[in-house]
Amino acid sequence: MIILLPWKEVLEQYFQEFMAFFFPDAHAEIDWSKGYEFLDKEFQKITKDAATGRRYVDKLVKVFLLNGDETWGLVHTDIQNEPEPGFSERMYIYNYRIFDKYRRPAVSFAVIGHVPKKARIGKYDRKKWGCEVRFRFPVIRLSAYAKKREQLMKSGNPFAVVVMAHLLAQETAGKTENRLHEKLRIIRHLYRKGFSRQDVINLFRFIDWVMALPEREDEIFRDEVLAIEKEKKMPYVTSVERIGFKRGVLVGEKRGEARGEARGKKEGQISLLAKLIARKYKSRASEESRILKKLGMRDISGLGEKLFDFETLDEVHAWIESRVKQKGSAEKE
Repeated sequence: MIILLPWKEVLEQYFQEFMAFFFPDAHAEIDWSKGYEFLDKEFQKITKDAATGRRYVDKLVKVFLLNGDETWGLVHTDIQNEPEPGFSERMYIYNYRIFDKYRRPAVSFAVIGHVPKKARIGKYDRKKWGCEVRFRFPVIRLSAYAKKREQLMKSGNPFAVVVMAHLLAQETAGKTENRLHEKLRIIRHLYRKGFSRQDVINLFRFIDWVMALPEREDEIFRDEVLAIEKEKKMPYVTSVERIGFKRGVLVGEKRGEARGEARGKKEGQISLLAKLIARKYKSRASEESRILKKLGMRDISGLGEKLFDFETLDEVHAWIESRVKQKGSAEKE
């Protein structure tokens, strides 16, 4: 699902800040000077039989503790508003699979959308004839921050902005004028907090994506952003507007030009994926775009969901080629 891409991207960009914001006790025991590593290949091996079309983000990360130990962390992020059936059981299964395959205990963390407090989240129990399994893991509910707006505004952690944008996107769903107002308010907040130029660009990309506006309001928003940057003398976003997001689709300076809706949607998603592939694997977006045009809309969306699971560019191209061949075979039949 394309909508998960901004969450995958921001989690990879700000993993240290993510841990500091949501799990400060764990953050304090990690030796961040030694860096960290996303174990995408290893995680694929333990989830190869998992259902496709996932609506959540899972990342397996290797970190080093201040005491010198190496620890693996399994981070689950689900921004949906309904609890996933069998969620706690799946977290348990992934946790023991990591130990079974690599003989390394992993610590599991979860950040989820709105789930009723009474929901049995964060624990898995199984007991029969005196044999008992008990698994507990920390869970953060994003909805809990709805009553902590002042705390979010005061925080200098980029993930405070991510949480605010998520909450505002939910609150203003179907309320265009309110969304425009709140979106501009959170953008002004970026400049007041004194974030670096790159942080402003990264967070703007996330905000612009999750708080998408209709075309007319989006034009107003862009004009206001230009005015804000002129006032602050910080031309961060407008200097790179060609990589801005709108409804999960990359748009350029001529984003208002008329074109067929279906064709425009496909071209937009191709442009988005090409940029992301080029950025992640250090390739050329124009070449990736040419390759992606061979895919149909369903496969483009599928690749958007799987993109951050691939370790190399060759794996991405191999997946595309396999889908193109399947498409060709189906058409011949």
